[in-house]
Amino acid sequence: MSKKTVVAPADEDPVAVVAEEWRSWDGLNPEILGLIFVRIPVEEMVSIVPLVCKGWMEVVYGPYCWSEVDLEAWCRRRNDSHAVDMVVKKVVRRSKFRVQRLCVYGMGEKGWFHVAYCGNFLKVLQMPMTDITDKLVSKHIKPLPNLTVLDVSHCVNITSEGLKTFGHQCKSLLHLKRNMPAFEDQLPDDSEAKAIADTMPHLQHIELCFGRFGDSGVSEILAKCKALTHLVIQGSWNVELNDDLAEICERLQHFHSPWVDDDHRFSDMSECSDANFTDSDSD
Repeated sequence: MSKKTVVAPADEDPVAVVAEEWRSWDGLNPEILGLIFVRIPVEEMVSIVPLVCKGWMEVVYGPYCWSEVDLEAWCRRRNDSHAVDMVVKKVVRRSKFRVQRLCVYGMGEKGWFHVAYCGNFLKVLQMPMTDITDKLVSKHIKPLPNLTVLDVSHCVNITSEGLKTFGHQCKSLLHLKRNMPAFEDQLPDDSEAKAIADTMPHLQHIELCFGRFGDSGVSEILAKCKALTHLVIQGSWNVELNDDLAEICERLQHFHSPWVDDDHRFSDMSECSDANFTDSDSD
């Protein structure tokens, strides 16, 4: 219950008139309650808030609290792709397929199947260490016309073909993270850099740490991604920056060369709250 105090203006009545009006919290607009609940740690929002009253439970289990969801920390602790897929399924269904931002780690095919159906609503998708392959990307992906941020770092089963598919279906991409594990003695391969340059021309911010590409791949990106302002290629040892390539890169607003200090944190993601998802959701 909330109490509202009203004081009459002094120029109308020399005596202040105080009125008290009680209003039921569960009678608030569910969208307003959703804006309040998303400020509560996810674990508490899921496990405690629904116990207050039926109205609050309906809000938490409805779409209003699930437009932006960060599950990375929970996924890392659980370290179980099947459990991750089940949680992603619940989240996407709670949101009525209207998730706008999703951060998930170690997702498999079933989770990706549901994410791909978020269509026009999805704007940010961070899914490092996913198990999905090029074939599964192509099999389930739908047009994601408003997706501006994509993180497919450490997704070793996705190759240049999978990146091409993302590029063709995500026409609004501005920020791409494709940081990979640090392997020594990798043979040069410009296919991923070429796929990015050919299908994601509007990119402004690209992170390609420990990539296998060389100078040719960097040249392709610089030539075709005209809006590029940030380029991070730390650990991409096949890049030599010969001729005028180094000068062109240095003109960018932000450039990390292959040899930049390890102190730079190139693959940070927002810290996520742990989430305790119960089986009380209807599938």
